[in-house]
Amino acid sequence: MLVTRFDPFAEIRELEKRLLGAVDLPAKDEKEVVNAFVPSVNTREDENAYVVEVDLPGVKKEDIKVNIDHEKRTLTISGERKFKEEVKKDDYYKIESSYGKFMRTFSLPENVDVDNIDAKTEDGVLHITLPKVKKEEKEIKEIPVK
Repeated sequence: MLVTRFDPFAEIRELEKRLLGAVDLPAKDEKEVVNAFVPSVNTREDENAYVVEVDLPGVKKEDIKVNIDHEKRTLTISGERKFKEEVKKDDYYKIESSYGKFMRTFSLPENVDVDNIDAKTEDGVLHITLPKVKKEEKEIKEIPVK
């Protein structure tokens, strides 16, 4: 039985070939052929905050950016997992790790306190805490008419 590795981008590359037809594309470097890096994301909510955890093994803190767009109310996490140059002369090996740039964008709920968002990385996991606005601040205050 022949076992093949699933390539989620194979259909996209095939579509590119069909759309571009006879157009010659520049040869891609082997580093670019390695599957794109798409980090796994876990989200959860408790009574005080929303928490986003992003698995980023091998990504340095300096290569991660977390941005908030106040107007669009979005959280964007981007960065790059860099390819490690390895040379082995006497042995065959295969690289199955994914490398490359990544970007994930999330819509923020209305009750997120965008001024107090916290982001930290620990053991290859980026933890983003999105505190909720306290109910007192969120409620509509009625002003009596005199």
